[in-house]
Amino acid sequence: MNKRIGIRSGCRAFGRRIGIVMMAAVMLVTIVTSAGPAVYADHPQIGTQAQAAALIDVDSGRILYTHNGDKPLLIASLTKVMTAIVAIEHGDLQDEVKVSKNAFGKEGSSIYLKLDEKMSLENLLYGLMLRSGNDAATAIAEHVGGSIDGFALLMNQKAEEIGMTNSHFVNPHGLDAQEHYASANDMAKLTAYALRNKTFRQIVSTKVKKAPNPHEDWAYTWHNKNKMLRFYDGADGVKTGYTKAAGRCLISSATRDGRQLAVVTLNDGNDWIDHRNVLDWGFQYYPHRTLIERGSTIQGTGLRAAISFTYPLVDEERAKLSSTVTMMEERSIQYRFGVRGELVIKLADKIIGTVPLLAADDPAWQEDKQAVAEARQSREAGEYNRTLAALVRTLFTGDAH
Repeated sequence: MNKRIGIRSGCRAFGRRIGIVMMAAVMLVTIVTSAGPAVYADHPQIGTQAQAAALIDVDSGRILYTHNGDKPLLIASLTKVMTAIVAIEHGDLQDEVKVSKNAFGKEGSSIYLKLDEKMSLENLLYGLMLRSGNDAATAIAEHVGGSIDGFALLMNQKAEEIGMTNSHFVNPHGLDAQEHYASANDMAKLTAYALRNKTFRQIVSTKVKKAPNPHEDWAYTWHNKNKMLRFYDGADGVKTGYTKAAGRCLISSATRDGRQLAVVTLNDGNDWIDHRNVLDWGFQYYPHRTLIERGSTIQGTGLRAAISFTYPLVDEERAKLSSTVTMMEERSIQYRFGVRGELVIKLADKIIGTVPLLAADDPAWQEDKQAVAEARQSREAGEYNRTLAALVRTLFTGDAH
């Protein structure tokens, strides 16, 4: 058998096995209760000039800092984070959207769409997030939701799904309305959710976008209003906002050493500086700690961790960590997929994560070793680097191609 085919076959088998384990993990309990911010005498505190603010670790969903975090406030164009993720999840990016009379000339910030102009949903999303086009927001909402009210229903359904308990949406653009509001903590949760979507991440991290202009011989050119993308190391999103009543609102995200944080400030006249300082603080004092490595044996059980688990912690919190093992019943669907138990990890009295456990003789471990061994052997054929890349890709996606 061709060695490359053999390697791919082994990688695919291992990828499928891990995929099944991960599915079983979802069936166990993957939604965790996020521990709140830690406060310690020797741990420097941070503050902003915002009426409300929140800092979230995107991967874990832990709120690392909050001020008036649950207070419902006007959020201006930060609304468009919700508009974008709902449109991405419910719409077809290649759809051609026709600009209605309602969208044409919509007050406030605009990308200057013309009446009856047609533009792809994907390009409208860039105009929405880079230039904060209210005309784009309206056109997107009418296309995806059938009407502004229909789209608002989708927005509120998503808010409920994410756990945004102090938020309500009535429009897709964020112009001031009595029943249109959100809290800083809720917007942090929404941002963390949206940043896990590849399309959303790509859009909000784009500094300049060109789009076809059917009415002129030149293309639309949109420069992102989010100055953090140019002025902060690792910045990769997400949205500015302003109305006279809401004040300056900003969500920014940044990634360093593989971990991503996002900051929300509502009504903050010093937002650019505040965001830089809060992000610096979060990266310095809340590093990701690996609490268990994949393949680690759980003492006294003979079981091994199917996945690694990391979590943002300050040094002083280590003493508050604890874990317990729950065994799966043989008739459970998780047991049928090979999961023999789960490791429940707590910080103080709150569950922060669960890790599925496999038997020490589970075939997944042998498949793991076989795939690695075959990757090493391929060095002789000059394919080592390509095979290793395929192996890594398989571990995360199950696709060796």
